[in-house]
Amino acid sequence: MIWDIVDFLVDFFEFGVFFYCTGILVSYWVISVVSYHVVRAYIKETEKERFDELMGSPFLPSISIIAPAYNESVTIVDNIRSLLSLHYGKLEVIVVNDGSKDDTLQRAIDAYDLEKVDWFYDMQVDTKNVRGVYKSKNPSFSKLIVVDKENGGKADAINVGINVSSSTYFACIDVDCIIEQDAFLKMVRPIMRNTKERIVAVGGIVWLTNDSIVKQGKLIDLKMPKKFVPRMQVLEYFRAFLLGRTAWSKFNGLLLISGAFGIFDREIVLEAGGYDHKTVGEDMELVMRMHALMREKKRPYRVSYIPEPLCWTEAPADYKILGRQRNRWTRGTIECLLFHKKMFLNRKYGVLGLLSYPYWLLAEWLAPFVEFLGLIFFFIMALFGLANWEFFFYMVLLVYSMAISISAFAIFTQERTYSSYKRIGDLMMIFYTAMIEAVVYHPRTVLWSLRGNRDFATGSNKGWGEMTRAGFAKKPDA
Repeated sequence: MIWDIVDFLVDFFEFGVFFYCTGILVSYWVISVVSYHVVRAYIKETEKERFDELMGSPFLPSISIIAPAYNESVTIVDNIRSLLSLHYGKLEVIVVNDGSKDDTLQRAIDAYDLEKVDWFYDMQVDTKNVRGVYKSKNPSFSKLIVVDKENGGKADAINVGINVSSSTYFACIDVDCIIEQDAFLKMVRPIMRNTKERIVAVGGIVWLTNDSIVKQGKLIDLKMPKKFVPRMQVLEYFRAFLLGRTAWSKFNGLLLISGAFGIFDREIVLEAGGYDHKTVGEDMELVMRMHALMREKKRPYRVSYIPEPLCWTEAPADYKILGRQRNRWTRGTIECLLFHKKMFLNRKYGVLGLLSYPYWLLAEWLAPFVEFLGLIFFFIMALFGLANWEFFFYMVLLVYSMAISISAFAIFTQERTYSSYKRIGDLMMIFYTAMIEAVVYHPRTVLWSLRGNRDFATGSNKGWGEMTRAGFAKKPDA
């Protein structure tokens, strides 16, 4: 009787793991192929468009850039300069200093000749106390508004920016980002072209600049990171931004617009209640809440996505900082899925309830548990001489080969579309990174995810954690 139960468990484990892994990997491939065709179609549609001609259009929607800043003294001056230089006619830049402990605010005051002013705004979303609003005495920086407030976290800082702004749309970005000059002209493209549906949010591709050359807030020379940790993240961003999110946007099932770069319909965000400061996954939670609001009120809408690299940022350069980031991402994902559990397999929410939510549940939240528990179960079986070694080696070969093939396809797609990396050495490095990812890097991501689940369950870690940065490399003046 006992051995019958053991045999059943072994068979259940083998078939369960096989079908789970196969299903996830096949879904990755389907998403990748769909994304490839969407990106190619987008490039074909836009290659002859003159986005600069939109600059003077009276139909161009106004945009307020909201950039929360916390301990960003290393990059604050360059990045404000970058934001002010963007090519967009109806633009204001709102930098929110979220109670920084360093000299972030003072550096901004000194560099842009700021002075404290009386500024009226409507507190439509409750936030922490605002200590002051600053404007520049230099007319060249008339578009810049700097808000100083008590520390309340990123979501609270963005809500302050929403209160201060007066534009139709606002752009949520990280202050340490470098934005392409014509990024917002491209971001409003779906808004101006779609007359049947309300575009409530638009996301874009975010890529990494570690070891690249940045001068006066502009990316001068893109290079592949020399260190393994940020280089591995380049590959992850290829897969996530270029392949993953592009496909979900195609079916209006995109659950996440990166907090580093995205624009949102201010009216709809206020109707939804603004950003929720009770979660560290505020960007994903807001998008899910906007989806729910529009579907429950039966309004035609779309969360759109521009499959083009429009934003560049610095990735964590060591395992310690990266581990904090991934721990936070895991906790944020859990919080969002639990907050919106009513969507799960609910036809009322369409693609979100039937595809997007189940995918995030199975492929993002539960995958580390399946991997970890699967290995533990296998080693227990091996200890008692019950392991099916042939099955084990075939599974390892299947997962490893599929993982490499998807990464290779992501690299191929990047080269066939945007070819951002011009050096042969850069491509050789990223292919080498893809080859060793499963052995060197992936186990750490599983561990970070498990720790994130543990911290969420115990409530031992509810914060963001320190995200120190090295700052962008600068090209010296001639």
